Amino acid sequence: MDDVLHERVREIIESVPAGTVATYGDIAALAGAPSPRMVGAILAEDGHDLPWHRILRANGTPAPHLVHDQLERLRAEGVLADGQRVDLRRYRWKPEDDSLA
Repeated sequence: MDDVLHERVREIIESVPAGTVATYGDIAALAGAPSPRMVGAILAEDGHDLPWHRILRANGTPAPHLVHDQLERLRAEGVLADGQRVDLRRYRWKPEDDSLA
């Protein structure tokens, strides 16, 4: 994997503000990554120091193995889920910084 792309993905994830969420696809599109799965791989490998809990699947749900911890962290930031799904229309991050787009 390209180190520049890796760092770009990390930079974008780091900029997702508390109280909002983004999807793996959102991050991939902003970073120019070839797929959302690459974003997931970067988080799994090198995301412990990032706000990983703000990144969700395209349907607004956390990965099954992270669901309880992730929803708890999001709830602490004011992001509420209906069951295990976050309403992306309400909480989805819309970057205003042109340097991210």
